[in-house]
Amino acid sequence: MRAQPAAGSAVARAQQAGAATIAPNSPQPGRALLIVNRRARSGAEQAEAAVKAMAEAGLDVHAFDPPEGMSCAEAITSSLAAAPPGRGFDRVVIGGGDGTLNAAIPGLLKAGLPFGIMPLGTANDLARSLGIPFELDAAAQVIASAAPRPVDLGEVNGHPYFNVASIGFSAELASELKAEAKQRWGKLGYGVAALGLLRRARPFTVTLIHDGLTERVRTIQVSVGNGRHYGGGMTVAEDARPDDGVLDVYSLEVRHWWRLVALLPWLRRGTQGNWDDVRAFRTTALELRTRRPRPVNTDGELTTHTPASFRLRPAALRVFAPAAEG
Repeated sequence: MRAQPAAGSAVARAQQAGAATIAPNSPQPGRALLIVNRRARSGAEQAEAAVKAMAEAGLDVHAFDPPEGMSCAEAITSSLAAAPPGRGFDRVVIGGGDGTLNAAIPGLLKAGLPFGIMPLGTANDLARSLGIPFELDAAAQVIASAAPRPVDLGEVNGHPYFNVASIGFSAELASELKAEAKQRWGKLGYGVAALGLLRRARPFTVTLIHDGLTERVRTIQVSVGNGRHYGGGMTVAEDARPDDGVLDVYSLEVRHWWRLVALLPWLRRGTQGNWDDVRAFRTTALELRTRRPRPVNTDGELTTHTPASFRLRPAALRVFAPAAEG
């Protein structure tokens, strides 16, 4: 049986404040299931504000806070299955950051509903790539009024992702950047951890197989991007979009760690491909092989290891976001 919101809960208060009601046998547009990750950087303190913003935007909001041990995908699937006949949802909204969104992908794929984003995380790179505002009131208006648009997914060894997957430096950074540091320091946590790791970074050998080519290179990092932004402000490629039907790949084939420091402004703009020691190309499928297994970072989480087989899943989901430019 589906649990009803307690009288003092955020959902109940939002409904009392004027959230839309639903006729018993006919679900109306704007009935949103909100999954909140209270462990995201701003999740606990902003959860009620997210519900209120969505209700004020005219959405009928039903929030669900996954209990400890329940994944975001499981929360989506169980909440949708428990909805009474005639009172289903027409959209799913994720309140959290990029890690929460990544964890939600299997549930979103199974649901087949368009989804919205309430950016409550540390970096909110997918929201940035899609032009979704970080202010909750403005983000709620997008969810309530924007037409859902298709968005691609990347996939590596069966693990789907929104933003970027990588091996090398950024995967090691993800391993060192603990959840407590994200909570306490936010984006600064990325910089602190990166500085400590930079001087220890060493090139490794990787074989790239794509588009009929086999290339063996020495690199510090290989990134395979589906979206545009990642890592709290880095850019995969200046013209990359999460709905452009391609994966943007770059390999940092630098010999010394200080070259990465010099590269930072280009990495932020997505123009690193202009450097002679950066390999950059577009593809829809790629395989990475290394001498020993190396962890793969997908949207900030370590999910698999090399050998890594990548593919693009075009228009796999629909998201409420401002219309794409161009």
